[in-house]
Amino acid sequence: MNAHTRRFLLRGSAGEIECLEDQPALAHGESARGVAVIAHPHPLFAGTMDNKVVQTLARAFVQCGWRAVRFNFRGVGATEGTHDAGRGELQDLLAVIDHVTEVDAIASPEGHPATPALALAGFSFGSFVISHALAALGPQRAPQQLVLVGTAATRFDVAVVPQALHARTLVLHGEHDDTVPLADVMNWARPQTLPVTVVPGGSHFFHGQLPLLRSLVVRHLHADPRPAS
Repeated sequence: MNAHTRRFLLRGSAGEIECLEDQPALAHGESARGVAVIAHPHPLFAGTMDNKVVQTLARAFVQCGWRAVRFNFRGVGATEGTHDAGRGELQDLLAVIDHVTEVDAIASPEGHPATPALALAGFSFGSFVISHALAALGPQRAPQQLVLVGTAATRFDVAVVPQALHARTLVLHGEHDDTVPLADVMNWARPQTLPVTVVPGGSHFFHGQLPLLRSLVVRHLHADPRPAS
């Protein structure tokens, strides 16, 4: 962790959820662009909020002026509960989103409460959980930015991305991903006409290519500041 990172616990449906918040360096009086919530890979295969891809995503958001919140799904680290094949994990994610957006609204200038801009990002299993959060949040709470990396379209029923969010969505996948074959992600994306950015030679964990992954996310976040409609 660095000087701008804090660890905290919040209450979820299965007990406490362990979280880390990375904060951008801001000039006096400057506000963060919003809050990004990032979901980690499969808990039963050593996935945690300290995964290198998850940390890379957090750094990309922080570099672009976003607060980045990582958290451990139930049964991982200090988060209570047991693995629930995505169902309970969705509830964990929604609890984190509710907490960080409510905290920001309360912290807004007196008389001017406002819900912060929301971004969502997930890696592998985390992308699967993020996809189902979109329907749960609905259009009124839709994220302004969406980043899906190594989307787990092989073993899980990844939900479609609403058409209104396509311009705000970055789907990244490694050409040589041997955990989630690129063909499976293309089969998921094709009916939606959802573009997929392929990293040449990339593996599932983007070994040796994390700086490139970070730069691609940063470029996406800087591309268009307008909110989704």
